[in-house]
Amino acid sequence: MQVAFSVVELCAGGGGQALGLEAAGFEHAAVVEYEPGYCATLRANRPHWNTLQMDIRHVRAQDFRGVDLIAAGVPCPPFSIAGRQLGGDDERDMFPHALSIIEVAKPTAILIENVAGLASAKFSEYRDRVLVRLQQAGYETDWRVIQSSDYGAPQLRPRFALLGWRRRNGARIEWPKPGMGAPTVGEALRDLMGVNGWLGAEAWCAHANRIAPTIVGGSKKHGGPDLGPTRAKAQWRELGVDGMGIANAAPGREFAKNGLPRLTIPMVARLQTFPDDWKFQGGKTAAYRQIGNAFPPKVAASLGIMIARYLRGERSKIVRPSGSELAAS
Repeated sequence: MQVAFSVVELCAGGGGQALGLEAAGFEHAAVVEYEPGYCATLRANRPHWNTLQMDIRHVRAQDFRGVDLIAAGVPCPPFSIAGRQLGGDDERDMFPHALSIIEVAKPTAILIENVAGLASAKFSEYRDRVLVRLQQAGYETDWRVIQSSDYGAPQLRPRFALLGWRRRNGARIEWPKPGMGAPTVGEALRDLMGVNGWLGAEAWCAHANRIAPTIVGGSKKHGGPDLGPTRAKAQWRELGVDGMGIANAAPGREFAKNGLPRLTIPMVARLQTFPDDWKFQGGKTAAYRQIGNAFPPKVAASLGIMIARYLRGERSKIVRPSGSELAAS
């Protein structure tokens, strides 16, 4: 039986990255999240996780010295194209605090994910400062933008991912190879769209024959849940989806023949590759933000498997997670 590796998760949100790492064989020494509603979701679904409701600026890093992995999904607004892109000048920038925890806790490996905007030329100096600081702390590093659809998520969702590992015997963390493939929106949602007997469900599924645009979660400063800016809504309409909001339930049997259905919370969660039994706490808007701001569990699992292989000293065959592994985690 393989020994599980330990992980401390910073800025855990609604649990996407944490779920993926669990599926890859990690046990959580701590799951840190500031938002009370997000913590309620984590505790309701995984009561055995050590969920700490706190700002990461208050984490006692010395309590986690020697942990195998520190994973962080630090807030993305400082680098998002939907925001002002203030980077290090944004008060929500938590990168320096995550780095301080890493420097004290000295994990063997690091995983940091963020929006693809962090990979842009605008933030090259900021990235370089982060990498230099990690290198000074004794880590080799590598980063890239990965496409979530390459690892099983039926949406575009490019994400910035940074890997770090302790220098030892020339070993490194390898990137998972893309090509896992993703279902179309129709394939992913066929049963959920037809759960209330909608007569047009099969035709809708056949029409929704591509992966989705990036699902967005929004922020507290914006209104209720919808599927993104004007361009994204137009792409959803091409798939046969009304992107102006989130429905309370799937279409009924006599839903208008030429009408466009809206997605429900369970549908959006599935497009993010959350298992169907993962229940988000709070109202519709709160749940949608937890889902839309998450790192897709299947993508996190693909990275986690490669980190675990590095920790075990393996260098050969590349393994990818199955949907059943995520569902069983």
